Amino acid sequence: MPKFAANLTMMFTEAPFLERFELAAKAGFKAVEFLFPYAYEATELRARLAGNGLELVLHNLPAGDWDAGERGIACHPERVEEFRSGVARAIEYANALGVKQLNCLAGKAPAGVADATLRRTFADNLRFAADALRKEGLKLLIEPINTYDIPGFYLNRTAQAAAILDEVVADNAYIQYDIYHAQRMEGELAATFDKYQSRIAHVQLADNPGRHEPGTGEINYAFLFAHLDAKGYTGWIGCEYKPATTTAAGLGWIKRHAL
Repeated sequence: MPKFAANLTMMFTEAPFLERFELAAKAGFKAVEFLFPYAYEATELRARLAGNGLELVLHNLPAGDWDAGERGIACHPERVEEFRSGVARAIEYANALGVKQLNCLAGKAPAGVADATLRRTFADNLRFAADALRKEGLKLLIEPINTYDIPGFYLNRTAQAAAILDEVVADNAYIQYDIYHAQRMEGELAATFDKYQSRIAHVQLADNPGRHEPGTGEINYAFLFAHLDAKGYTGWIGCEYKPATTTAAGLGWIKRHAL
């Protein structure tokens, strides 16, 4: 049976961030994920998790100036030191919050930089991050993201992610398979999952178009959930979607898709 984690960056946004933990627990979630913890003290976040009986299953490495439109810096050759400092900061939070995997956003390809340089920078940064995370018993994830929502995003296809991980050669580095992004870039959702299942450590979802909850668009989630279950996927599925109305009003999809 699928295990769903509420993404608190995108769900329950009718409430301030720190209040979303309680709302997720009251809605029946046993786990949460979010983009970044760094605006809050780790002690405060840990208290919210513990107080609501929630497990944190994912957050991202620092990704540059998000409010200014940056979406990661791991492929930026001029920001390697900033990236590596961010790895240390992420590990501090991960250890404090009990999360076992961290996602690395590649970022938008900077203009005028050769693809070979971008790829080498990204791979070198991933080796550094994977080594640092391995020492703490943590997994490193990389996430292909569609270039319609984020034009110029460097890592945008599952095969590309797998090829880069082949270069990195780290036994704790995996793919974060976001069904919404994969649908927009490549389709073949079940077949792609099957091909790369051994490389996938985390799954996320949203429907298309609109990036809303399952059942609002074209993706056959009843089939996909049954398929992932049949293939033995036992990890969490992060609900990284924008509710079509309110979060609570749209949660009926979970009961409809219970296996």
